[in-house]
Amino acid sequence: MSAKVVTIDFHVTSECSQECPYCWGPQDYENPVDTGTALRIISKVKEVGAGRIVFTGGDPLKRPDIALLIQHSGQMGLEVALSTTGDELTPAFLHQVAPFLDLISLPIDGASEEVSVRTKKEGHLAAVMQALEWLREYPEIDVKLCTPVTRHNLADIPNIVRLAEEYARTTEARVFYNIFQTFPRAMSDVDWGELLVSDEEFATLERQLAYATEIRVNLLRHTTLDRLYVMIFPDGSLVIPRGREYLSYGRFLEIADLDAVLKRSRFDSARHLRHSRSWTRRR
Repeated sequence: MSAKVVTIDFHVTSECSQECPYCWGPQDYENPVDTGTALRIISKVKEVGAGRIVFTGGDPLKRPDIALLIQHSGQMGLEVALSTTGDELTPAFLHQVAPFLDLISLPIDGASEEVSVRTKKEGHLAAVMQALEWLREYPEIDVKLCTPVTRHNLADIPNIVRLAEEYARTTEARVFYNIFQTFPRAMSDVDWGELLVSDEEFATLERQLAYATEIRVNLLRHTTLDRLYVMIFPDGSLVIPRGREYLSYGRFLEIADLDAVLKRSRFDSARHLRHSRSWTRRR
């Protein structure tokens, strides 16, 4: 049983309705693991001692069995989080998974359509706002809003914070807001010069928001995000990114000693454990 990892991200698909230029999720996995294998992976996440699973992608809602995977995880006693683009959510899906889902993470790239469309497709912001309206019916599901900071939205971050604060004032759910300095890592070719904000610019943003927010805001520098994630990719492989590299350690189901793999990967378990404590479920 691992004492070094709390959260494992399960990228159940690489399919997505968005084409975010900064995405560092898996790309072009045409044959993700089948349902039976995915269920065994979830069971092993519990067996190795992790307490939390994050379903992500791509957009996990592109998988037709995602509700079953969420249900199985909840029944296993795991904390269950869902990281989705938001434009695939429906009231019927939320009703189905609500008993088993502890947190949902939604991206907002701009407080207006004008800013949002610089990195998201047209209509994405409206879709997320609609999803947030539906989530009012499920106050037991915590809401995490996330914004990767790029050159396209740096000046708009205070406006997004105000949007998040307004939503938090009008819902019974707990609302968190994570602001990421875009990480220069991707599985496709990216012109990072058009995207990355400098460390100095991000530090200025941190100072600007330090005492000006009514909700919990986590500002995460790209150095903080490095060696922080344990991922299972759509093909079932264990991936622990470091720097710009995606380091694969073979099939997750075939790994006998996860702690040994984490040590070999130079995974930052201490920072991972601190980061994981920033959210815990209520129920």
